[in-house]
Amino acid sequence: MAEPLRLKAKSASPGIASGPAFLAEEPKAPSAAERPDAAPASQAVGGYGALEKAIDISIGELEHLADGADAESRDIIDFQIEVLRDPSIAEATGARMEADENVVFAWVATLDAYIGELEAADEEPMRARAVDILDIKNRVLGALAGTPIADFPPGSVFIGKDMEPSRFLAHDWSKGGGIALFAGSTAGHVALLARAKSVPMVIGTGRFSAVDGDPVSVDGNAGAVILQAGSMLIPPLVPAQEPAGDTQTTGGELRTADGVPILLSININDPAEIDALDPATAGVGLMRSEFSITSVADAANEERQLAIYRRVLEQAGDRAVTIRMLDIGGDKPLAGLEDLPALASGLRGIRLLLARPEIARVQARALLRAAVFGRLSVMLPMVTFPDEIDRMRELFREEAEKLGRRALLHRMPPIGIMVEVPAAALMLDTFASAAFFSFGTNDLTQYLAASARDSSDADAGKATPAVLRLIAQAVKLTAGKPVSICGDMAGNPSYLPGLLAAGLRHFSVAPARRPAIRSAIIGLNADGTRAAGE
Repeated sequence: MAEPLRLKAKSASPGIASGPAFLAEEPKAPSAAERPDAAPASQAVGGYGALEKAIDISIGELEHLADGADAESRDIIDFQIEVLRDPSIAEATGARMEADENVVFAWVATLDAYIGELEAADEEPMRARAVDILDIKNRVLGALAGTPIADFPPGSVFIGKDMEPSRFLAHDWSKGGGIALFAGSTAGHVALLARAKSVPMVIGTGRFSAVDGDPVSVDGNAGAVILQAGSMLIPPLVPAQEPAGDTQTTGGELRTADGVPILLSININDPAEIDALDPATAGVGLMRSEFSITSVADAANEERQLAIYRRVLEQAGDRAVTIRMLDIGGDKPLAGLEDLPALASGLRGIRLLLARPEIARVQARALLRAAVFGRLSVMLPMVTFPDEIDRMRELFREEAEKLGRRALLHRMPPIGIMVEVPAAALMLDTFASAAFFSFGTNDLTQYLAASARDSSDADAGKATPAVLRLIAQAVKLTAGKPVSICGDMAGNPSYLPGLLAAGLRHFSVAPARRPAIRSAIIGLNADGTRAAGE
């Protein structure tokens, strides 16, 4: 039997504790419908008054937490309350709101800037204060969204990058448990509290893999973490992987009648479909990320997005997963953002994300952090011009640098585009920085036929020959880069001959359509003609 893994760490509080692992960076991310205590989306956001109310709620929670607390704990809580009452914080947030920034994103950006300054400080005591500000940020964000921070099971060993002081104070340590932090500081408030309450704690373990509920031991005397066999350290840097979208299939599992390999992936339209994903069968050619976000509070919640993306990547195993960034705006509003000028002007997809970078930056950080958990590629929606992808790639680089300074594990995923604007389809050879292309035929058909996107008008059907011709021309402009199709046409067997003839070898369809498409492909040659005997 393999020996348990013993990781060297630094003692922050003496003592030895054992218990089931609780992974702090893997929240369950329930949907709005699953959160009975959550405020309706219409109540979760608002103007400056909503922020003032959320701050008052947070102060009340902290004051309640301070009732009966010892002097040291009370000092820490008083510090957080003092920060919440600091007029400069509210003024900075208000200034962002006056610049047309939504209250949730204004609060997140203001506190993130403060956190960044502390994390970059030369003195360790100053760097240790960053987690106190993170604590405040998340508490107010939870009050704005109506989702309070949940406790973790008594007797657990808390595992995470760091731990918020109020989370420590709200937890019942009488049933045992300990703390193991990837980073942390002996000068931080949680370390002080742990020593005062005799809670074993170690810091500086580096990132390691574990599963919720796995037995873990914390040795605060020797400075070590003992994990069960099979656990492992995670390297601090992971090289970028090849773009998801390779048209080769494992073991030739699907081929046309004349032997050409075809990759058949699925589309995910809702987080509920993640559990049904079978990595032995298919990867994910398109996950529409807007279906996992019900309000502006979700769009501003980096941890919630990270949890959803990590969940689908881990469910997919070694299979490739392509997640499309938020396609919101225009006829796709997001609760709480309806009043933004960017939406009022009809911007949608990549244009809205670039016009409101506070939305894109949160999602970019979540995607960068999620990329270490699988074969992730990121797809940009509604791209029209090459500079749009260049600007988004620069935004990703900037956020990656910030994550690096915070010692948060991340990976730069390949970034490609959904081809759904005719102007882009005609000029794919100019998109040199795109790692891959995927045809979104729903919007492509709409714009070619000048029809409504959800129209059942026969005129839209008449546009099919034009769509097929455009796709065939566009495939020739891809310069050998991975190319796929993920729109509704991919799931309709009647269109397969034309799509194969256009040169497509990767199809991503709704899970329910996969069996029919698989059967149809087997009966066709790669040029779209029917196999002999069919």
